[in-house]
Amino acid sequence: MTEVRSQNLLEGARKPNSARTPRSGFSLVELLVVLAILGILLALLLPAIQAAREAARITVCRNNLKQMGLAVHLYHNVHSVFPPTFCLRGTGRREDSWSVHGRLLPYLEQNQAYERVDLDSDWHHQVDSGVPAMRLPIYLCPSDPNTQVRYKNDRPYVHPITYGFNMGTWLIYDPARQRYGDGVFRVNRSTRISQVVDGLSQTLCTSEVQAYTPYLRNTQVLHPSLPDSPASLSTWTGQPKIGPARNQQTGHTVWADGRVHHTGFTTTFPPGTFVPYELGGQVYDIDVTTYQEGLSPDRATYAAITSRSHHMGVVQSLMLDGAVRPFRKSITRHVWLSLGDAADRRAIQVPE
Repeated sequence: MTEVRSQNLLEGARKPNSARTPRSGFSLVELLVVLAILGILLALLLPAIQAAREAARITVCRNNLKQMGLAVHLYHNVHSVFPPTFCLRGTGRREDSWSVHGRLLPYLEQNQAYERVDLDSDWHHQVDSGVPAMRLPIYLCPSDPNTQVRYKNDRPYVHPITYGFNMGTWLIYDPARQRYGDGVFRVNRSTRISQVVDGLSQTLCTSEVQAYTPYLRNTQVLHPSLPDSPASLSTWTGQPKIGPARNQQTGHTVWADGRVHHTGFTTTFPPGTFVPYELGGQVYDIDVTTYQEGLSPDRATYAAITSRSHHMGVVQSLMLDGAVRPFRKSITRHVWLSLGDAADRRAIQVPE
């Protein structure tokens, strides 16, 4: 009996275990379903994250504009005028070309940079100071992707900005007839608060512009009348600062330069207007300056420098009373023109 039992045990040990514990896990189909669900959840989450980030960038942009507005009024408190955009001496030679941005440095807690420059001398002669190439975050909207320093001869040369000052509707400066723009910030002229007869809440101070804007300058035609439409500029010829490479598009790339195409905007066209110009088989959205300020003692400067931004559907602008308002390109042209003119005496309803 003992031998039979031992034999049965030995045979049982030799037999394979037919009742193994089943393993737990995912089948391929289940894994694919889980991955699909995760993908859907991620797709739903990413827009919310992007929206939150853009909301934060808009808040920073608004704060930048408010700080610039405060600096403008601090400047006025000290000097009894708003700063000029560009100063010419004698017969129109460029001598004092620093921008409003440069003149506001000490009122924006940028004394270190301010002490390294001479505002009574052309900024081109002060490149070695390193100040024109400085990155000043308060002059840069965080939503603009093109805020890198501009190089020349493999060295940092100048830095762009994304906020321009209101230089009027179309005319910037006519040296032969001594006529000046109708904006708050003008060539060879400083504006007092008392001269803003439309009221501070009805007049633009600063608005967003895009860094590295393609533009046409020193045109072959002189056009003293306000352009009828953006398309009317498409046949103009001149010196194009336009091209597929970023460094070919140099509008709003020099925060130290007081010329309108670098540190200003005009209300010729409503914010966000596309101004088409074809070059080399490609259509660009451009700005236009008929002639650079300071290059001639008799040629006038007119400019269509459009306010643009990288915010979805809106351009943020600072009114002279310190209020920041979002404007859409649907704003009527006559209202936008009126907001750019400091003394047109037209009663308008500023969009909320």
